[in-house]
Amino acid sequence: MTTPGHPATLSLFTHPYLELSPVTGGKQQLRAEGRVPGSALVWCLRGGAHEQDVPVVNGRPGGLALMVILPPFSSPAVDTALVRAVDAARPSAVLPHHPVPDLEDLAGLLRRPPEDLGVEITDYMAWRGIRLDRETTHLVRRMVALSADLRSVSALCRSLYLSRRALGRRFLGHGLPVPSHWLHVARLIRVAIRLQNSDDSVLSVGFELGYPDAFALSNQMMRLTGYRPSEARTFLGWEWLLEAWLRREADAGALAPDLTMDLLSSPGPVPARETRAAEVRMVAEPSVHRGARRGRAAG
Repeated sequence: MTTPGHPATLSLFTHPYLELSPVTGGKQQLRAEGRVPGSALVWCLRGGAHEQDVPVVNGRPGGLALMVILPPFSSPAVDTALVRAVDAARPSAVLPHHPVPDLEDLAGLLRRPPEDLGVEITDYMAWRGIRLDRETTHLVRRMVALSADLRSVSALCRSLYLSRRALGRRFLGHGLPVPSHWLHVARLIRVAIRLQNSDDSVLSVGFELGYPDAFALSNQMMRLTGYRPSEARTFLGWEWLLEAWLRREADAGALAPDLTMDLLSSPGPVPARETRAAEVRMVAEPSVHRGARRGRAAG
Protein backbone atom coordinates (compact mmCIF):
# COMPACT_ATOMS: atom_id res chain seq x y z
CA MET A 1 0.00 0.00 0.00
CA THR A 2 1.29 3.46 -0.91
CA THR A 3 1.48 5.99 1.92
CA PRO A 4 1.33 9.76 1.26
CA GLY A 5 4.71 10.99 0.10
CA HIS A 6 6.08 7.47 -0.30
CA PRO A 7 6.24 5.27 -3.39
CA ALA A 8 4.73 1.80 -3.42
CA THR A 9 6.91 -1.09 -2.29
CA LEU A 10 7.08 -2.21 -5.93
CA SER A 11 6.90 0.30 -8.78
CA LEU A 12 7.54 0.33 -12.50
CA PHE A 13 9.84 2.96 -13.98
CA THR A 14 9.29 3.13 -17.72
CA HIS A 15 9.89 5.42 -20.68
CA PRO A 16 9.60 8.43 -20.72
CA TYR A 17 10.80 8.16 -17.08
CA LEU A 18 8.49 10.79 -15.62
CA GLU A 19 6.88 8.80 -12.81
CA LEU A 20 6.83 5.61 -10.78
CA SER A 21 3.76 3.44 -11.40
CA PRO A 22 2.70 1.27 -8.43
CA VAL A 23 2.66 -2.47 -9.05
CA THR A 24 -0.58 -3.68 -7.53
CA GLY A 25 -1.35 -6.50 -9.93
CA GLY A 26 1.68 -8.70 -9.23
CA LYS A 27 3.24 -10.81 -11.98
CA GLN A 28 0.32 -10.24 -14.33
CA GLN A 29 0.85 -6.49 -14.27
CA LEU A 30 4.57 -6.87 -14.86
CA ARG A 31 3.93 -9.14 -17.84
CA ALA A 32 1.50 -6.60 -19.28
CA GLU A 33 3.34 -3.36 -18.49
CA GLY A 34 6.94 -4.26 -17.68
CA ARG A 35 7.98 -5.42 -21.13
CA VAL A 36 8.53 -1.97 -22.63
CA PRO A 37 12.27 -1.77 -23.44
CA GLY A 38 14.30 0.20 -20.93
CA SER A 39 11.93 -0.46 -18.02
CA ALA A 40 12.94 -1.11 -14.42
CA LEU A 41 11.24 -2.56 -11.38
CA VAL A 42 11.93 -0.41 -8.30
CA TRP A 43 11.77 -2.30 -5.00
CA CYS A 44 11.61 -0.07 -1.92
CA LEU A 45 12.55 -2.03 1.19
CA ARG A 46 11.02 -0.53 4.30
CA GLY A 47 10.75 -1.88 7.82
CA GLY A 48 8.62 -5.02 7.97
CA ALA A 49 8.12 -8.18 5.96
CA HIS A 50 8.74 -8.30 2.24
CA GLU A 51 8.30 -12.02 1.64
CA GLN A 52 5.21 -11.38 -0.51
CA ASP A 53 7.29 -9.28 -2.91
CA VAL A 54 9.95 -11.91 -3.59
CA PRO A 55 7.88 -14.10 -5.99
CA VAL A 56 6.85 -11.02 -7.96
CA VAL A 57 10.43 -9.78 -8.19
CA ASN A 58 11.75 -13.22 -9.17
CA GLY A 59 8.98 -13.69 -11.71
CA ARG A 60 9.58 -10.41 -13.52
CA PRO A 61 9.93 -10.55 -17.32
CA GLY A 62 13.33 -10.91 -18.91
CA GLY A 63 14.97 -7.60 -19.73
CA LEU A 64 13.23 -5.79 -16.85
CA ALA A 65 16.02 -4.31 -14.72
CA LEU A 66 15.71 -4.34 -10.92
CA MET A 67 16.61 -1.40 -8.69
CA VAL A 68 16.53 -1.87 -4.91
CA ILE A 69 16.19 0.98 -2.42
CA LEU A 70 17.34 0.08 1.09
CA PRO A 71 15.27 0.80 4.21
CA PRO A 72 16.13 3.70 6.54
CA PHE A 73 18.71 3.08 9.23
CA SER A 74 16.00 3.44 11.86
CA SER A 75 14.06 0.46 10.47
CA PRO A 76 14.40 -2.99 11.99
CA ALA A 77 17.31 -4.93 10.56
CA VAL A 78 16.52 -6.72 7.30
CA ASP A 79 16.69 -10.47 7.84
CA THR A 80 19.40 -12.48 6.13
CA ALA A 81 16.88 -14.48 4.07
CA LEU A 82 15.66 -11.27 2.45
CA VAL A 83 19.23 -10.13 1.82
CA ARG A 84 19.88 -13.43 0.02
CA ALA A 85 16.66 -13.05 -1.94
CA VAL A 86 17.65 -9.55 -3.06
CA ASP A 87 21.09 -10.79 -4.15
CA ALA A 88 19.60 -13.75 -6.03
CA ALA A 89 17.23 -11.40 -7.87
CA ARG A 90 20.28 -9.74 -9.47
CA PRO A 91 19.59 -6.02 -8.94
CA SER A 92 21.30 -3.71 -11.38
CA ALA A 93 21.51 -1.05 -8.66
CA VAL A 94 21.14 -0.87 -4.87
CA LEU A 95 20.48 2.60 -3.50
CA PRO A 96 20.49 4.05 0.02
CA HIS A 97 17.14 4.98 1.48
CA HIS A 98 15.23 7.91 -0.02
CA PRO A 99 11.65 8.61 1.14
CA VAL A 100 10.85 9.68 -2.43
CA PRO A 101 13.36 8.39 -5.02
CA ASP A 102 14.69 11.00 -7.41
CA LEU A 103 13.61 10.06 -10.93
CA GLU A 104 16.66 11.63 -12.55
CA ASP A 105 18.90 9.57 -10.26
CA LEU A 106 17.05 6.40 -11.23
CA ALA A 107 17.35 7.23 -14.93
CA GLY A 108 21.05 7.98 -14.46
CA LEU A 109 21.57 4.59 -12.83
CA LEU A 110 19.70 2.83 -15.64
CA ARG A 111 21.96 4.36 -18.28
CA ARG A 112 25.16 3.99 -16.24
CA PRO A 113 27.83 1.85 -17.95
CA PRO A 114 28.53 -1.43 -16.11
CA GLU A 115 31.90 -1.68 -14.38
CA ASP A 116 32.55 -5.02 -16.11
CA LEU A 117 30.22 -5.67 -19.03
CA GLY A 118 31.43 -9.25 -19.54
CA VAL A 119 30.69 -10.24 -15.94
CA GLU A 120 27.30 -8.52 -16.07
CA ILE A 121 26.35 -10.36 -19.27
CA THR A 122 27.28 -13.81 -17.98
CA ASP A 123 25.59 -13.10 -14.65
CA TYR A 124 22.46 -12.03 -16.50
CA MET A 125 22.50 -15.22 -18.55
CA ALA A 126 22.81 -17.35 -15.41
CA TRP A 127 19.86 -15.49 -13.91
CA ARG A 128 17.86 -16.25 -17.08
CA GLY A 129 18.65 -19.96 -16.77
CA ILE A 130 21.44 -20.12 -19.37
CA ARG A 131 24.25 -21.56 -17.27
CA LEU A 132 27.70 -21.88 -18.80
CA ASP A 133 30.62 -23.95 -17.59
CA ARG A 134 33.63 -22.16 -16.16
CA GLU A 135 35.74 -22.20 -19.32
CA THR A 136 32.92 -20.99 -21.55
CA THR A 137 32.06 -18.25 -19.06
CA HIS A 138 35.68 -17.13 -19.17
CA LEU A 139 35.63 -17.13 -22.98
CA VAL A 140 32.43 -15.09 -23.14
CA ARG A 141 33.82 -12.54 -20.70
CA ARG A 142 37.05 -12.28 -22.70
CA MET A 143 35.09 -11.85 -25.93
CA VAL A 144 32.96 -9.10 -24.41
CA ALA A 145 36.07 -7.35 -23.05
CA LEU A 146 37.79 -7.55 -26.44
CA SER A 147 34.70 -6.20 -28.21
CA ALA A 148 35.73 -2.73 -27.06
CA ASP A 149 38.62 -2.80 -29.55
CA LEU A 150 38.09 -5.62 -32.05
CA ARG A 151 35.81 -5.67 -35.06
CA SER A 152 36.26 -9.13 -36.60
CA VAL A 153 36.14 -12.75 -35.47
CA SER A 154 39.58 -13.32 -37.02
CA ALA A 155 41.10 -10.67 -34.75
CA LEU A 156 39.13 -12.10 -31.84
CA CYS A 157 40.50 -15.60 -32.41
CA ARG A 158 44.06 -14.29 -32.61
CA SER A 159 43.59 -12.53 -29.28
CA LEU A 160 42.15 -15.70 -27.71
CA TYR A 161 44.91 -17.89 -29.21
CA LEU A 162 42.28 -20.16 -30.74
CA SER A 163 41.51 -21.04 -34.33
CA ARG A 164 38.19 -19.89 -35.69
CA ARG A 165 37.15 -23.50 -36.13
CA ALA A 166 38.07 -24.48 -32.56
CA LEU A 167 36.22 -21.50 -31.11
CA GLY A 168 33.18 -22.20 -33.25
CA ARG A 169 33.15 -25.88 -32.27
CA ARG A 170 33.24 -25.01 -28.57
CA PHE A 171 30.21 -22.74 -28.81
CA LEU A 172 28.33 -25.07 -31.15
CA GLY A 173 29.06 -28.00 -28.85
CA HIS A 174 27.54 -26.12 -25.92
CA GLY A 175 24.43 -25.15 -27.87
CA LEU A 176 25.38 -21.47 -27.99
CA PRO A 177 25.26 -18.82 -30.73
CA VAL A 178 28.26 -18.52 -33.04
CA PRO A 179 31.23 -16.45 -31.77
CA SER A 180 30.68 -13.68 -34.32
CA HIS A 181 27.24 -12.97 -32.86
CA TRP A 182 28.69 -12.71 -29.34
CA LEU A 183 31.29 -10.25 -30.56
CA HIS A 184 28.80 -8.12 -32.46
CA VAL A 185 26.07 -8.03 -29.83
CA ALA A 186 28.66 -6.95 -27.26
CA ARG A 187 29.68 -4.14 -29.62
CA LEU A 188 26.03 -3.17 -30.07
CA ILE A 189 25.46 -3.05 -26.32
CA ARG A 190 28.48 -0.74 -26.08
CA VAL A 191 26.90 1.43 -28.78
CA ALA A 192 23.62 1.59 -26.83
CA ILE A 193 25.40 2.55 -23.61
CA ARG A 194 27.44 5.19 -25.43
CA LEU A 195 24.35 6.67 -27.12
CA GLN A 196 22.51 6.89 -23.81
CA ASN A 197 25.37 8.72 -22.14
CA SER A 198 26.15 11.32 -24.79
CA ASP A 199 24.50 13.63 -27.29
CA ASP A 200 26.75 12.38 -30.11
CA SER A 201 25.13 11.27 -33.33
CA VAL A 202 24.66 7.62 -34.26
CA LEU A 203 27.22 8.19 -37.02
CA SER A 204 29.92 9.47 -34.68
CA VAL A 205 29.28 6.84 -32.00
CA GLY A 206 29.27 4.09 -34.62
CA PHE A 207 32.49 5.36 -36.17
CA GLU A 208 34.10 5.58 -32.73
CA LEU A 209 33.24 1.91 -32.14
CA GLY A 210 34.36 0.67 -35.53
CA TYR A 211 31.33 0.90 -37.81
CA PRO A 212 31.88 2.41 -41.27
CA ASP A 213 28.62 4.37 -41.21
CA ALA A 214 25.29 4.73 -39.41
CA PHE A 215 23.53 2.57 -42.01
CA ALA A 216 25.78 -0.43 -41.32
CA LEU A 217 25.35 0.00 -37.57
CA SER A 218 21.59 0.29 -37.79
CA ASN A 219 21.28 -2.73 -40.06
CA GLN A 220 23.42 -4.92 -37.79
CA MET A 221 21.52 -3.88 -34.66
CA MET A 222 18.20 -4.55 -36.36
CA ARG A 223 19.34 -7.93 -37.66
CA LEU A 224 20.67 -9.16 -34.32
CA THR A 225 18.20 -7.59 -31.86
CA GLY A 226 15.20 -6.27 -33.77
CA TYR A 227 15.82 -2.68 -32.62
CA ARG A 228 17.34 0.45 -34.13
CA PRO A 229 20.02 2.72 -32.57
CA SER A 230 17.39 5.44 -32.04
CA GLU A 231 15.45 3.01 -29.83
CA ALA A 232 18.63 1.93 -28.04
CA ARG A 233 19.22 5.58 -27.15
CA THR A 234 15.62 6.26 -26.10
CA PHE A 235 15.09 3.22 -23.88
CA LEU A 236 17.64 3.21 -21.08
CA GLY A 237 19.79 0.32 -19.93
CA TRP A 238 21.16 -2.69 -21.78
CA GLU A 239 19.49 -5.80 -20.29
CA TRP A 240 16.46 -5.46 -22.54
CA LEU A 241 18.72 -5.36 -25.61
CA LEU A 242 20.61 -8.49 -24.53
CA GLU A 243 17.29 -10.23 -23.82
CA ALA A 244 16.02 -9.32 -27.29
CA TRP A 245 19.16 -10.83 -28.85
CA LEU A 246 18.93 -14.03 -26.79
CA ARG A 247 15.33 -14.49 -27.84
CA ARG A 248 16.12 -13.99 -31.51
CA GLU A 249 18.90 -16.56 -31.22
CA ALA A 250 16.53 -18.97 -29.46
CA ASP A 251 13.84 -18.45 -32.10
CA ALA A 252 16.42 -19.15 -34.82
CA GLY A 253 17.49 -22.39 -33.11
CA ALA A 254 20.95 -21.06 -32.24
CA LEU A 255 20.43 -21.73 -28.52
CA ALA A 256 20.02 -25.33 -27.40
CA PRO A 257 16.48 -26.13 -26.15
CA ASP A 258 17.72 -27.22 -22.73
CA LEU A 259 19.31 -23.78 -22.30
CA THR A 260 16.21 -21.85 -23.25
CA MET A 261 13.47 -23.39 -21.11
CA ASP A 262 13.62 -20.59 -18.53
CA LEU A 263 14.24 -17.98 -21.21
CA LEU A 264 11.17 -18.81 -23.25
CA SER A 265 8.89 -19.55 -20.30
CA SER A 266 8.50 -15.84 -19.51
CA PRO A 267 7.85 -12.87 -21.77
CA GLY A 268 10.64 -10.60 -22.89
CA PRO A 269 10.79 -7.05 -24.27
CA VAL A 270 7.99 -5.81 -26.50
CA PRO A 271 8.80 -6.59 -30.16
CA ALA A 272 10.21 -3.70 -32.13
CA ARG A 273 7.08 -3.19 -34.24
CA GLU A 274 5.01 -2.69 -31.06
CA THR A 275 7.65 -0.33 -29.68
CA ARG A 276 7.51 1.83 -32.79
CA ALA A 277 3.71 1.92 -32.63
CA ALA A 278 4.00 3.25 -29.09
CA GLU A 279 6.48 5.90 -30.28
CA VAL A 280 3.97 7.02 -32.94
CA ARG A 281 1.33 7.44 -30.24
CA MET A 282 3.73 9.57 -28.18
CA VAL A 283 4.54 11.78 -31.18
CA ALA A 284 0.82 12.21 -31.84
CA GLU A 285 0.30 13.51 -28.29
CA PRO A 286 3.33 15.74 -27.61
CA SER A 287 1.47 18.20 -25.40
CA VAL A 288 0.81 15.53 -22.77
CA HIS A 289 4.49 14.80 -22.33
CA ARG A 290 5.53 18.43 -22.40
CA GLY A 291 2.97 19.11 -19.69
CA ALA A 292 4.28 16.23 -17.64
CA ARG A 293 7.81 17.58 -17.92
CA ARG A 294 6.69 21.04 -16.86
CA GLY A 295 4.87 19.56 -13.88
CA ARG A 296 7.95 17.65 -12.83
CA ALA A 297 10.17 20.73 -13.17
CA ALA A 298 7.72 22.73 -11.11
CA GLY A 299 7.83 20.08 -8.39
